[in-house]
Amino acid sequence: MSSRWTAKDIPDQHGRTVVVTGANSGLGLVTAKELAAAGARVVLACRDVAKGRAAAAELPGTVRVRALDLADLDSVRTFADELEGQVDVLINNAGLMAVPQGRTKDGFETQLGVNHLGHFALTGLLLDRITDRVVTLSSFLHRLGRIRLADPNFSAGYRRWSAYGQAKLANLMFAYELQRRLEAAGSGVRSMAAHPGYAATNLQGRTESIQDLGMKLMNRVIAQSAEGGALPTLHAATVPELPGGSFIGPNRPGEMSGYPHRVGSNKASRDREMQRRLWELSEDLTGVRYRFEAARS
Repeated sequence: MSSRWTAKDIPDQHGRTVVVTGANSGLGLVTAKELAAAGARVVLACRDVAKGRAAAAELPGTVRVRALDLADLDSVRTFADELEGQVDVLINNAGLMAVPQGRTKDGFETQLGVNHLGHFALTGLLLDRITDRVVTLSSFLHRLGRIRLADPNFSAGYRRWSAYGQAKLANLMFAYELQRRLEAAGSGVRSMAAHPGYAATNLQGRTESIQDLGMKLMNRVIAQSAEGGALPTLHAATVPELPGGSFIGPNRPGEMSGYPHRVGSNKASRDREMQRRLWELSEDLTGVRYRFEAARS
């Protein structure tokens, strides 16, 4: 395979259905656009349906918009209940970064709730309909995080970047643990992780602090485009021979930009005991229990 993989290398996606969360802007919108252009039926799972429909109107191919608010587990369950047919690929893309302290409708710290717990619940509720793979977006900033099992919601001493690091570490640990459990169940479904490096999107600029100015400057000076940032996700979602458990990111030093390839992750992300404990905590918090015997092989 070429080391300069681009969206032009996406295999034919006709006959496949892909769900992309947070698909009305940024990386999710680029991901949806490229998959639709390759022939996939794409479901844009968006909190703001009006923005989703406006985005969908500009996309090629067969695109549907469905309401999904990852900060509300009732919305996640409704989305799963109302989604028709099988899903070949689920892309857990939506996320928040370094936002002020807040809580989801279910009382979770906002970044953990949206980035990890909402996707954990969504994947579990759709698992018996997923035929090929799940791609979960993490970040090179997973290295900032640690899993706070005793206080995952930062009940005291909230620190926005620590909370973001925890959420992105949780995304990566979830992807690894999901792959292991799928393999143990004899399922042919694969779990992948991806990270975009540093891409200029509207993810930056939501800290509601002076940090927004610095990130906007970095977007202009050092960030790659959203089109470049989406390549690891597209690679993880479409390359047929990619093994389950792969983590895909940019190939340049520092993993800030470049072409997609397999990358490593820190020691904490590969702590199997912590992966198991995070999984159990996530089940307890969301009330979603995975049924691996129902997963397609």
